[in-house]
Amino acid sequence: MIKLHAFGPAFGLPEPSPYVTKTEVQLRMGGLAFEKVKGDLEKTPKHKLPIIEDEGVIVADSTFIRAHIERTRGIDLDEGLTVRQRAEAWAIERMLEDHFCWALVHERWMDEGNFQKGPAQFFQAAPEHLRAAIIKDVRERVAANMYAHGIGRHSDAERLELASRSLAALAALLGDKPFLMGDRPTGVDAFAFAVLAGALAPLFDTPLRSAVEAHGAFTPYVQRMAGRFYPDHAWWWDQVRQAA
Repeated sequence: MIKLHAFGPAFGLPEPSPYVTKTEVQLRMGGLAFEKVKGDLEKTPKHKLPIIEDEGVIVADSTFIRAHIERTRGIDLDEGLTVRQRAEAWAIERMLEDHFCWALVHERWMDEGNFQKGPAQFFQAAPEHLRAAIIKDVRERVAANMYAHGIGRHSDAERLELASRSLAALAALLGDKPFLMGDRPTGVDAFAFAVLAGALAPLFDTPLRSAVEAHGAFTPYVQRMAGRFYPDHAWWWDQVRQAA
Protein backbone atom coordinates (compact mmCIF):
# COMPACT_ATOMS: atom_id res chain seq x y z
CA MET A 1 0.00 0.00 0.00
CA ILE A 2 1.15 3.55 -0.70
CA LYS A 3 2.25 5.49 2.37
CA LEU A 4 1.75 9.27 2.16
CA HIS A 5 4.00 11.34 4.41
CA ALA A 6 2.14 14.52 5.35
CA PHE A 7 1.87 17.24 7.99
CA GLY A 8 -1.65 16.54 9.26
CA PRO A 9 -4.59 18.91 9.78
CA ALA A 10 -3.84 22.56 10.59
CA PHE A 11 -5.35 26.03 10.12
CA GLY A 12 -8.81 24.51 9.66
CA LEU A 13 -7.52 22.64 6.59
CA PRO A 14 -6.89 18.92 6.04
CA GLU A 15 -3.26 19.91 5.40
CA PRO A 16 -1.45 23.24 5.77
CA SER A 17 0.55 22.58 2.59
CA PRO A 18 -1.31 22.88 -0.72
CA TYR A 19 1.25 20.52 -2.23
CA VAL A 20 0.40 17.77 0.25
CA THR A 21 -3.31 18.38 -0.33
CA LYS A 22 -2.71 18.13 -4.08
CA THR A 23 -1.17 14.67 -3.70
CA GLU A 24 -3.82 13.45 -1.29
CA VAL A 25 -6.61 14.56 -3.63
CA GLN A 26 -4.90 12.99 -6.64
CA LEU A 27 -4.54 9.69 -4.80
CA ARG A 28 -8.25 9.83 -4.09
CA MET A 29 -9.03 10.83 -7.67
CA GLY A 30 -7.21 7.70 -8.78
CA GLY A 31 -9.16 5.52 -6.35
CA LEU A 32 -5.93 4.39 -4.71
CA ALA A 33 -5.72 3.04 -1.19
CA PHE A 34 -3.08 4.75 0.92
CA GLU A 35 -1.96 5.19 4.51
CA LYS A 36 -1.30 8.70 5.73
CA VAL A 37 1.54 9.14 8.23
CA LYS A 38 3.25 12.06 9.94
CA GLY A 39 6.17 13.22 7.83
CA ASP A 40 9.63 14.26 9.01
CA LEU A 41 11.22 16.95 6.84
CA GLU A 42 14.70 16.02 8.00
CA LYS A 43 14.29 12.48 6.68
CA THR A 44 12.92 13.33 3.24
CA PRO A 45 15.17 13.40 0.15
CA LYS A 46 14.46 17.06 -0.64
CA HIS A 47 13.56 18.17 2.91
CA LYS A 48 10.01 18.87 1.75
CA LEU A 49 6.64 17.17 1.90
CA PRO A 50 4.84 15.36 0.44
CA ILE A 51 6.69 12.16 -0.26
CA ILE A 52 5.24 8.72 -0.79
CA GLU A 53 6.62 5.27 -0.10
CA ASP A 54 5.43 2.70 -2.60
CA GLU A 55 6.70 -0.87 -2.25
CA GLY A 56 10.08 0.34 -1.08
CA VAL A 57 10.31 3.18 -3.61
CA ILE A 58 10.39 6.73 -2.24
CA VAL A 59 9.05 9.45 -4.51
CA ALA A 60 9.44 13.13 -3.58
CA ASP A 61 7.60 16.16 -4.99
CA SER A 62 3.89 16.22 -5.78
CA THR A 63 4.39 16.43 -9.55
CA PHE A 64 6.68 13.41 -9.64
CA ILE A 65 4.34 11.56 -7.29
CA ARG A 66 1.50 12.05 -9.75
CA ALA A 67 3.66 10.81 -12.63
CA HIS A 68 4.61 7.76 -10.56
CA ILE A 69 1.10 6.73 -9.61
CA GLU A 70 -0.19 7.24 -13.15
CA ARG A 71 2.65 5.17 -14.59
CA THR A 72 2.61 2.35 -12.06
CA ARG A 73 -1.17 2.10 -11.64
CA GLY A 74 -2.13 2.62 -15.27
CA ILE A 75 -4.36 5.59 -14.54
CA ASP A 76 -4.70 8.98 -16.24
CA LEU A 77 -6.04 11.80 -14.12
CA ASP A 78 -6.56 13.83 -17.29
CA GLU A 79 -8.42 11.09 -19.14
CA GLY A 80 -10.65 12.52 -21.85
CA LEU A 81 -8.76 15.79 -22.23
CA THR A 82 -7.41 16.86 -25.61
CA VAL A 83 -3.74 17.67 -26.18
CA ARG A 84 -4.59 21.37 -25.96
CA GLN A 85 -6.57 20.91 -22.74
CA ARG A 86 -3.68 19.00 -21.19
CA ALA A 87 -1.35 21.85 -22.12
CA GLU A 88 -3.76 24.37 -20.61
CA ALA A 89 -4.02 22.32 -17.41
CA TRP A 90 -0.22 22.23 -17.12
CA ALA A 91 0.00 25.99 -17.65
CA ILE A 92 -2.67 26.64 -15.01
CA GLU A 93 -0.91 24.40 -12.52
CA ARG A 94 2.41 26.13 -13.08
CA MET A 95 0.81 29.57 -12.63
CA LEU A 96 -0.68 28.49 -9.31
CA GLU A 97 2.27 26.49 -7.98
CA ASP A 98 5.16 28.65 -9.12
CA HIS A 99 3.56 32.04 -8.65
CA PHE A 100 0.29 32.34 -6.74
CA CYS A 101 1.20 29.88 -3.98
CA TRP A 102 4.30 31.91 -3.13
CA ALA A 103 2.06 34.89 -2.37
CA LEU A 104 0.03 32.66 -0.06
CA VAL A 105 3.13 31.44 1.78
CA HIS A 106 4.45 34.99 2.08
CA GLU A 107 1.24 36.11 3.81
CA ARG A 108 1.43 33.26 6.29
CA TRP A 109 5.12 33.46 7.14
CA MET A 110 6.13 37.10 6.71
CA ASP A 111 3.09 38.82 8.22
CA GLU A 112 3.70 38.79 11.99
CA GLY A 113 0.06 38.40 13.03
CA ASN A 114 -0.57 35.57 10.60
CA PHE A 115 2.68 33.89 11.52
CA GLN A 116 1.82 33.85 15.22
CA LYS A 117 -1.66 32.41 14.52
CA GLY A 118 -0.39 29.86 12.02
CA PRO A 119 3.16 28.67 11.30
CA ALA A 120 4.43 29.55 14.78
CA GLN A 121 2.41 26.58 16.03
CA PHE A 122 4.73 24.23 14.13
CA PHE A 123 7.46 25.01 16.65
CA GLN A 124 5.60 24.23 19.87
CA ALA A 125 7.44 20.93 20.29
CA ALA A 126 10.84 22.64 20.22
CA PRO A 127 12.58 23.13 23.60
CA GLU A 128 11.40 26.41 25.05
CA HIS A 129 14.91 27.78 25.57
CA LEU A 130 15.74 27.16 21.88
CA ARG A 131 12.39 27.95 20.30
CA ALA A 132 12.94 31.64 19.56
CA ALA A 133 16.30 30.99 17.90
CA ILE A 134 14.88 28.15 15.82
CA ILE A 135 11.96 30.28 14.69
CA LYS A 136 14.26 33.15 13.77
CA ASP A 137 16.50 30.84 11.74
CA VAL A 138 13.62 29.20 9.87
CA ARG A 139 11.87 32.47 9.08
CA GLU A 140 15.12 33.95 7.79
CA ARG A 141 15.50 30.96 5.46
CA VAL A 142 11.90 31.31 4.28
CA ALA A 143 12.49 35.01 3.65
CA ALA A 144 15.66 34.21 1.69
CA ASN A 145 13.73 31.75 -0.45
CA MET A 146 11.06 34.40 -1.07
CA TYR A 147 13.72 36.90 -2.12
CA ALA A 148 15.44 34.39 -4.41
CA HIS A 149 12.12 33.53 -6.04
CA GLY A 150 11.34 37.22 -6.55
CA ILE A 151 8.03 37.46 -4.71
CA GLY A 152 9.86 38.72 -1.63
CA ARG A 153 11.31 41.70 -3.53
CA HIS A 154 7.89 43.28 -4.10
CA SER A 155 5.83 45.55 -1.89
CA ASP A 156 2.61 44.27 -0.35
CA ALA A 157 0.62 46.16 -2.97
CA GLU A 158 2.70 44.74 -5.82
CA ARG A 159 2.36 41.17 -4.53
CA LEU A 160 -1.40 41.58 -4.27
CA GLU A 161 -1.56 43.02 -7.79
CA LEU A 162 0.29 40.03 -9.22
CA ALA A 163 -1.76 37.52 -7.23
CA SER A 164 -4.97 39.25 -8.29
CA ARG A 165 -4.00 38.92 -11.95
CA SER A 166 -3.52 35.18 -11.46
CA LEU A 167 -6.90 34.94 -9.75
CA ALA A 168 -8.58 36.86 -12.56
CA ALA A 169 -7.01 34.52 -15.10
CA LEU A 170 -8.11 31.48 -13.12
CA ALA A 171 -11.65 32.82 -12.76
CA ALA A 172 -11.86 33.41 -16.51
CA LEU A 173 -10.66 29.87 -17.21
CA LEU A 174 -13.09 28.34 -14.71
CA GLY A 175 -16.02 30.37 -16.04
CA ASP A 176 -19.32 28.72 -15.19
CA LYS A 177 -17.96 25.16 -15.38
CA PRO A 178 -18.13 22.94 -12.26
CA PHE A 179 -14.41 22.16 -12.58
CA LEU A 180 -11.53 23.74 -14.43
CA MET A 181 -11.56 21.46 -17.45
CA GLY A 182 -15.25 20.61 -17.56
CA ASP A 183 -17.86 18.51 -15.81
CA ARG A 184 -15.49 16.36 -13.77
CA PRO A 185 -12.35 17.12 -11.76
CA THR A 186 -8.99 16.38 -13.36
CA GLY A 187 -5.44 16.55 -12.09
CA VAL A 188 -5.18 20.35 -12.15
CA ASP A 189 -8.22 20.71 -9.89
CA ALA A 190 -6.30 19.06 -7.06
CA PHE A 191 -3.92 21.98 -6.68
CA ALA A 192 -6.38 24.70 -7.64
CA PHE A 193 -8.64 23.47 -4.85
CA ALA A 194 -5.75 23.18 -2.41
CA VAL A 195 -4.39 26.67 -2.91
CA LEU A 196 -7.79 28.39 -3.04
CA ALA A 197 -8.90 26.61 0.14
CA GLY A 198 -5.63 27.69 1.74
CA ALA A 199 -6.22 31.30 0.76
CA LEU A 200 -9.81 31.19 2.06
CA ALA A 201 -8.90 29.78 5.49
CA PRO A 202 -10.52 32.20 8.00
CA LEU A 203 -7.63 31.81 10.45
CA PHE A 204 -5.66 34.25 8.29
CA ASP A 205 -7.06 37.73 7.73
CA THR A 206 -5.35 38.75 4.50
CA PRO A 207 -5.93 40.84 1.38
CA LEU A 208 -5.36 37.65 -0.60
CA ARG A 209 -8.37 36.01 1.03
CA SER A 210 -10.49 39.03 0.14
CA ALA A 211 -9.22 38.82 -3.45
CA VAL A 212 -10.29 35.17 -3.68
CA GLU A 213 -13.68 35.91 -2.13
CA ALA A 214 -14.23 38.70 -4.67
CA HIS A 215 -14.58 36.06 -7.39
CA GLY A 216 -17.99 34.53 -6.73
CA ALA A 217 -17.18 31.21 -8.43
CA PHE A 218 -14.26 30.25 -6.20
CA THR A 219 -16.00 29.46 -2.91
CA PRO A 220 -18.61 27.17 -4.55
CA TYR A 221 -15.78 25.53 -6.48
CA VAL A 222 -13.85 24.83 -3.27
CA GLN A 223 -17.04 23.51 -1.67
CA ARG A 224 -17.63 21.11 -4.58
CA MET A 225 -14.10 19.76 -4.34
CA ALA A 226 -14.22 19.54 -0.54
CA GLY A 227 -17.52 17.66 -0.61
CA ARG A 228 -16.12 15.15 -3.07
CA PHE A 229 -12.65 14.55 -1.65
CA TYR A 230 -12.89 15.55 2.04
CA PRO A 231 -16.50 14.89 3.00
CA ASP A 232 -15.56 14.10 6.61
CA HIS A 233 -13.46 17.19 7.26
CA ALA A 234 -15.12 19.91 9.33
CA TRP A 235 -14.85 22.83 6.94
CA TRP A 236 -15.29 26.37 8.21
CA TRP A 237 -18.45 27.06 6.22
CA ASP A 238 -20.17 24.28 8.17
CA GLN A 239 -19.21 26.06 11.38
CA VAL A 240 -20.51 29.38 10.04
CA ARG A 241 -23.86 27.84 9.12
CA GLN A 242 -24.19 26.21 12.53
CA ALA A 243 -23.38 29.49 14.29
CA ALA A 244 -26.03 31.28 12.24
